[in-house]
Amino acid sequence: MTKQISKIAVLGAGSWGTALASTLSGNGNQVILWGHNQKDVDDINHQHLNQHYLQQSLLDNKLKATTDLKEALAAAEIVLFVVPTTAIREVAAKVNQLLPSLDKTVIFGHAVKGIEVNSNKRISQMIVEEIPTLRERDLFFISGPSHAESVIKKAITLVAVASANQQYAKQIQTALSNSFFRVYTNADLVGSEYAAALKNVLAIAGGIIKGLNMTDNTQAALVTRGLAEMRRLGVALGGQPETFDGLAGLGDLIVTAMSANSRNFRAGLALAAGRNIQQIQKEMGMVIEGVKTAKAVDQLSRKNKVSMPISENVYKILYENEKIEDAVAVLMSRPLISEE
Repeated sequence: MTKQISKIAVLGAGSWGTALASTLSGNGNQVILWGHNQKDVDDINHQHLNQHYLQQSLLDNKLKATTDLKEALAAAEIVLFVVPTTAIREVAAKVNQLLPSLDKTVIFGHAVKGIEVNSNKRISQMIVEEIPTLRERDLFFISGPSHAESVIKKAITLVAVASANQQYAKQIQTALSNSFFRVYTNADLVGSEYAAALKNVLAIAGGIIKGLNMTDNTQAALVTRGLAEMRRLGVALGGQPETFDGLAGLGDLIVTAMSANSRNFRAGLALAAGRNIQQIQKEMGMVIEGVKTAKAVDQLSRKNKVSMPISENVYKILYENEKIEDAVAVLMSRPLISEE
């Protein structure tokens, strides 16, 4: 069966946006990657590299990049947001202004793993608020255990695309899937978005554990009990329990909480070494989604009266200067309970 070629605008030329754009382009789709940094765009167009984010990993040579949002959106059939959570509203509002120039029905989705602080909105909620003609049920979301640094090297990777509109989900599945990148579908957009965001906070804890030279026992405990926390809050907020056992939940948690390819994990390593989060963010020079998400998760768990002791202590380390050794002591001295 011949694949249908799609015209796709990928908005966000960071590591994940670039890796997805290159994969989509390598599959034969016509892809334009939009970014705000002219140097990065020139690097992509002339050298087929994005050295700022992906070092010397070669991109598909048919991938085009631009700093002109209107050019990126022109004739697009699919628009994929891959900008940081804090930039979603600004970029979506600009897209909304350009929508009249789009002469066909466009499928919108994102691959952003975060929650907005204070409003506690999911990414899909933010997008439809800024683009009122869209319905949340028609949006799609790509997530799963998928470091950009591995995807760009064509390592075998499995992800899930979530949407209540399964026709759209299957179209994205077809556009993305190939011999090394396998895409599954699910219908739980809400649960998938919460899973993807919540695991970033736990990944910071994973880095702390590694930085303290704790053993595999401790890492396994983090993943297991962290998953229980994710599921409790995600289900309370409307997600399906089974989503948290799949690629969007457990799969993404394992790869993020145990790998130095994760910015959140690296942030945890640095915290364990005694550096503060302000220094870490400045030195890394890239968005660490779990830092702001920790604040949003703390707000959500308190509001919904959901117990999330690991995430709560990550928040305290980041925002209340709690000492790591004190956080560990608090977790290990909690009242003994049955496993949930």
